[in-house]
This record gives sequence, C-alpha cells and structure tokens, in this order.
Amino acid sequence: MEFKHPAEDDQAARWGRAGHVWVEKQELLDGLLRPLEEVLVEELPAGTGGRVLDVGCGTGGTTVAVARRLGPQGHCVGVDISEPMIAAARDRAERAGVAASFVVADAADHPFEPASFDVVVSRLGVMFFDDPVHAFTRLRRTAKDGAPLRFVAWRGAAENPFMTTAEQAAAPLLPQLPPRRPDGPGQFAFADPDTVRGILGKSGWGEIGIRPVELPCTLPTSELVGYFTKLGPLGMVLPDVDEDTRQRVVETVRAAFEPFVHGPEVRFTAACWLVEAQATA
Repeated sequence: MEFKHPAEDDQAARWGRAGHVWVEKQELLDGLLRPLEEVLVEELPAGTGGRVLDVGCGTGGTTVAVARRLGPQGHCVGVDISEPMIAAARDRAERAGVAASFVVADAADHPFEPASFDVVVSRLGVMFFDDPVHAFTRLRRTAKDGAPLRFVAWRGAAENPFMTTAEQAAAPLLPQLPPRRPDGPGQFAFADPDTVRGILGKSGWGEIGIRPVELPCTLPTSELVGYFTKLGPLGMVLPDVDEDTRQRVVETVRAAFEPFVHGPEVRFTAACWLVEAQATA
C-alpha cells in the first residue's frame, strides 16, 4: 500500500478530521500564528470598507481581524474546505460582532461572483491546491481588476526545523509515518519562490513581489505535548498506535523539542514568504 502524506491526501477528508483538532486547539493556534496574521492585516487600509476574500480561513482568526480592520462599511468572506472549522469561524465572528461570512467550499472551484472582491488574502491557506494554476486563475476571476493579493506561505522545511522536529524524531518508532512529498500539495509546496512566481504569472496576477519574513512564534511549554501529539503528521498517526508505542514516541519527541524550550515558553521562528501581487486587467 502506498501511503500519502496527510497534507496530500483527499483534502475534504483530511480537513474534516484535522478540522476538529484545530477547533479544539483554536486558542493555542490563534496565539501561535498571530504574528503571521498581523503581517497580513497591518497593510490593509483601516476603516475604508470594501470586500475581502480570506482563502483557507480555518477557524476565522484572520477573517475576523480583517473585518475589524475594514470597519463597519467593509465585509470579509472566509472560505475553507473544513466544515468543523467553518462552524467555529461563524461562532467566532458572531461573538465578535463583525461583518464577516463564511463558505464551506474548495476555493479553487467555488462559483464566487466574478470581480466581487477588492482584496484577496490568505494565511497559510493556499499551498494545498491540487492544481494551483487553476485555483489562482479562479481567484483572479473573483477579484476586481487591480485588486491586491496578499498571502503568507511557508518557506522550505530546512528553514523551519520546528515544523518537522516531531516527525523526524518519531520516524524510527513509527514506520507507518508517511514521508513528505515535495512535489505535491502540502505545507512546503510554495518553498521555491520561482515556482510561486510561475503559478501567479500563469493565473492572471502581475506586479508579483515575494519577500522573506521571519516571524517569532511562541506557545506555552505546558501545551507542547498536546501540540505535537494532536497536530501535523504525528497527530494523524498516533491515535492508531498502542499505548506503549505512544508513550515512547511522546518521550522521544518531547526530548527532540528541547532546543526550542525556554523555561515556560516554546519559541521558534516561522520562515515564510510574504507574497503580494495584483489582478491584471
């Protein structure tokens, strides 16, 4: 049997399962990824209204932040393939009292009204398309001529050791842990900036700018074990192993994270690309 990396499996099935975990860990992940959210939102004009599309919105943290930034005359639409995450996002937006709405759909295929968005944004949500040129072409059609595109995507695995520490440490104990496939959709699919430029250029986006950003991320040390046992490739495999194996994996992986532990806080740098482009006429 050929194993696929979870990020390259059927996306609806994968994010149905993983979506429940993201909802469970919503508060932790909000704090962890807030620096990535802020770098996206900070350059949106404040209080100017308009319609923004948030691609791969997850539990809606960025969607709500964008809606707040736009002000009462604006509206942000979040789209994600995960039903449980969208349900959590709707609850969040209602509690926040912001002008935001959500769609459960694959952004690559959903029939958004053409030229209906002033801006398209995404925080780590665009690396999972099976056919990225098709997906970004469809996103271009939803955007008005000249509309900006801004998204954050991971750079390579070598520049983000925190993201692969768990699977590398656990691999000798879990032979069923599937390896990553750099040629498929997944977390590091946009590691090569030339690949990103090519995708956007073929999809109707111009004025492409790609710059590296290093963003400091933290989580409480008390949450570390819950983080690596519930999320990522390890989180997809651990529920199916026996208790003895699980205990050995947890001990081994926890020790491997020690370089990132600083007393009560776990710290790492998220090495990302900040990508900006414009919808060409």
